[in-house]
Amino acid sequence: MQPPIKHGMDSIQIARILPHRYPFLLVDRVVEVEAGKRIVAIKNVTVNEPFFTGHFPGHPIMPGVLLCEAVVQAGGILARLTSTESDDQGRVLAMLTSLDRVRFRQPVTPGDQLRLEVETVRRRGAFWKMRGTARVDGKTAAQLEFTVVFELERHQEERL
Repeated sequence: MQPPIKHGMDSIQIARILPHRYPFLLVDRVVEVEAGKRIVAIKNVTVNEPFFTGHFPGHPIMPGVLLCEAVVQAGGILARLTSTESDDQGRVLAMLTSLDRVRFRQPVTPGDQLRLEVETVRRRGAFWKMRGTARVDGKTAAQLEFTVVFELERHQEERL
């Protein structure tokens, strides 16, 4: 288990918790954590994001599935920081198992800063049910509920 967060987390600390890397790491900074209860994180949306090349040329919009992924990654950080699930080397992954009640309220475009707010709805063992919102300038861009479950990380060879 990671030490409690007092003053947020930068991208280096986030990379120690999440297995994602560029271009799929969608959390730039954690600004608030209330252990086991809630997290607030930031994603800065820039024009050079690889998905803007094809979504859509001349009218770049962040894909809704990636908005969901950013919220889920923030939830994964919260769960990983506060969970007791781990093996002797701490190698666990928070795996997404469901998305529910997804709503998109406004488009996200280059230059926007996403505020990712996630709260725990309930927890049962390795399963975490969470509710999240992605906001831009205080306005809701996306809302969703999701569930993650912890799974021991295995090497690729073990999966085959």
